[in-house]
Amino acid sequence: MKLLVRCSVFALFLPAILLPSHAQSPGKVMPKLEAVAETRLLMEGLAHANFRGLERKLTNQPTEAQEWTFARGQALLIAETANLLMLRPPRNKGEALWFDRSMQLRTQAIQLAVRLSKKDYEGSRAGLTQLAVTCNRCHQTFRVPIEIAPFQQQEEKVPMRKVE
Repeated sequence: MKLLVRCSVFALFLPAILLPSHAQSPGKVMPKLEAVAETRLLMEGLAHANFRGLERKLTNQPTEAQEWTFARGQALLIAETANLLMLRPPRNKGEALWFDRSMQLRTQAIQLAVRLSKKDYEGSRAGLTQLAVTCNRCHQTFRVPIEIAPFQQQEEKVPMRKVE
């Protein structure tokens, strides 16, 4: 009888012993990160849209705290876009460069957000220009025929200009 009780108790705990620890608690979920949207959509809908929004905000010095806060949010959305880009590396030997360029984009966007949080107008404008350089470096690396040029004259400005 004692043996039967011991076997029953052991049988109750056997699944906990055999299963991996993350499967034991239903509160711990390890999601699989996977790309959903196309890279082009991320670039046009997030990176480029927020870049142009920052450009408009920084054409003249923002006067209200809300404008600075909103601009900071736009810079951080560009940084988050870089994180999303890291989910989409090319399937060839360009993967290491893809990660490097994506991390550079994230770093530049975060630095811009810090300048915006300090309401540093000149530093923010310089940061946006540096962000454009980072974008163009990646575009050149991966032969994307688009050049990002901040603070162009209004009549010359086009949403995305092809490099000739």
